[in-house]
Amino acid sequence: MKMKAVVIYEAGGPEQLKVETREIPKLKEGWTLVKIKGFGINRSEIFTREGHSPSVKFPRILGIECVGEIEETTSSNLKKGQKIVSIMGEMGRAFDGSYAEYVLLPNEQVYPVNTSLTWEELATVPETYYTAFGSMGNLQIKETDNILVRAGSSGVGIAFLKLVKAKFPNIRIVASIRRKKE
Repeated sequence: MKMKAVVIYEAGGPEQLKVETREIPKLKEGWTLVKIKGFGINRSEIFTREGHSPSVKFPRILGIECVGEIEETTSSNLKKGQKIVSIMGEMGRAFDGSYAEYVLLPNEQVYPVNTSLTWEELATVPETYYTAFGSMGNLQIKETDNILVRAGSSGVGIAFLKLVKAKFPNIRIVASIRRKKE
C-alpha cells in the first residue's frame, strides 16, 4: 500500500520539502499505525528543515504532532478507528513524523481523545495547547496576578490567553503583538 508524504533529503529552505509516494509503514511490535487527519507546522520543524537539528538524519519525514485515527496497533488499550492525538517523543526527528498520510508511532506516544471537535479544530490543539498549558503551570498563576503575554496573537499566545481566562475569568491580562514596521 502507498501513501503521500513530504520528505526532506537535505537541509535548506522550503524548496527542500518534496511530496512523494512511499510505502505505508509496516506495523511492528510496540507501535501503532495512525491515519493522519491533521497536523500543525511548528518552529522546531523549520529549524530542523534548515539544518539546525544535528541529531536528525536525512532523508526524514518531518512533523512533531498529529491527530488521526488508529489504523493498526499492537496495543490492547487501543482500537482501530479510535481518535487520537500525538506529540513530540522524537516524532519527525529520530523516526518519521506526521507530514504524511500515515505515521508509525510508539504505543506510549498515542493518546486517545473523546471530543466533538472537527479534525481541523483538533489539529490546532496538541503542541500549541501543551506548550501553553506547561507555561501556565510553571508560572504558578494566582487570580490576583496581572499578566503580560508577549506575542499574544501567536498560536501559543492565543492558547495561553484562553487557558488563563478559562481558569481565572476575572484576572487582568494584556498582550503585545508585532507592530508593522514603517
